[in-house]
Amino acid sequence: MADRGVNESAGVAPVRQRGSIGAFLAKAAGVLVLLALAGLIALWGVQRYVESRLTPDPTTIASASLEGLREQNRLSTFAARFVAVVTSRQSQLGFSTEKTLIMPGMVRYDVDLAKLTQRDVTWNAETRTLGVRLPAVEVDGPQVDLNALREYSSGGLLATLTDAEKRLDTANRRAGQVELMRQAREPAMIRLARDATRRAVERSFAMPLRAAGVDATVTVRFADEPVANSERWDASRSLQDVLGNRN
Repeated sequence: MADRGVNESAGVAPVRQRGSIGAFLAKAAGVLVLLALAGLIALWGVQRYVESRLTPDPTTIASASLEGLREQNRLSTFAARFVAVVTSRQSQLGFSTEKTLIMPGMVRYDVDLAKLTQRDVTWNAETRTLGVRLPAVEVDGPQVDLNALREYSSGGLLATLTDAEKRLDTANRRAGQVELMRQAREPAMIRLARDATRRAVERSFAMPLRAAGVDATVTVRFADEPVANSERWDASRSLQDVLGNRN
């Protein structure tokens, strides 16, 4: 009987030893799992931090492009040549005379970039669209080609007896400049000037974004250009609002 009791006691020790080893291994495995999870969380945090530092910011790039444009002061991307044909008549002392002037001239279409502000550039993060609102196109000129002027006159007697020819020349030159500007301000010409300026400004903003790896659409409109009712221009945030909130 004594031997049996000894044997039973001896059998309990190995069982308890195996149980303690199992509990230790379970705890060690739990610690390893926790350490692995902590490592993954730390790695995720580092990746997010690096991405936030290295990912290019569209609004910062757009702000730099805006300052570059403003430094140009005036942007001229389109010019056109027009020809004015005007005739003036003068009657005096029973005689009459007239003179016709053919006046070629060059007109440039400018945009005053110095008027641009951060409120004129907006960023829509949802559609990834950068919107630029430009001042109205201005017509600069005309620059008359004096070497190409042509004049035709009739009724020379009155011109000989009086200063009618001088007055006709003055009237024709004024009327010629007015006619050149009238042609330059035709809606079709303004539309061509806007399109040329629009393409140039879109490239000025799109190229830096593309070089930085930012996938964005750049749209340009003019302050005096009609806005369709379906457009939501005000849904985007201006650079002034975006950058101001960061400060």
